Amino acid sequence: MQALLEWLVHGTIPVPGGALGVREVIGNLFGLASAILGMKRFVWAWPIGLVGNVLLFTVFATGELSGHIDEPLWGQAGRQVFFAVVSVYGWWRWSQVKRAGGASDGGAIAPRWATRTERLQLVGLGVVGYAVAYVVLTQVLGSWGPTTEAWILAGSMLATYGMARGWVEFWLVWVLVDVVGVTTLIQAGYYPTAGMYLFYAVFVVIGFVVWLRDARTVVDTSTVDEQEAIPA
Repeated sequence: MQALLEWLVHGTIPVPGGALGVREVIGNLFGLASAILGMKRFVWAWPIGLVGNVLLFTVFATGELSGHIDEPLWGQAGRQVFFAVVSVYGWWRWSQVKRAGGASDGGAIAPRWATRTERLQLVGLGVVGYAVAYVVLTQVLGSWGPTTEAWILAGSMLATYGMARGWVEFWLVWVLVDVVGVTTLIQAGYYPTAGMYLFYAVFVVIGFVVWLRDARTVVDTSTVDEQEAIPA
């Protein structure tokens, strides 16, 4: 058991172009599983994602990424904390809607496009979130690349909240986050991780196509009022 824990904490897996930390790989596998379950709108997407958040936080906060011992990527680490917080809300909300009837196809929720007001709120939250993240990363924590990491953090916040609400747009936000994230990781020299994120982005595109289709055919059959699902 001790050897297994040692391997989990400090082990690496050789890959072309370098090596991947075991925690990094396992954390991303949990994240990928969460994305696939989220695509299918299963409540289990949230608790499984939480496990990945914990593992990846330890990777980014220590800088032990892709076999490197380098400067922490606080934007990447910070978004894992936010994922954990919003995942609790998403877990609660999807469970509530599912118990109240869920979607017509058996999913926890029925995907839909955000309203004009909700989109304006997302844009406003994105601007404020980016500004706050940038200040924190430059003035408080320090960061390898605050300009891009601030968007990674703010965009991740928007995407995770959008998933909790069941908005189709959240997949598009994830695409933008992945584009910046992969670019940042390449610039930082974390090539294996960049490749893994690029692979993950493929599933994001697939998820968008699936939710786009479901938004046209799946009906919300729950008795949960939309406003009741928003914490005061």
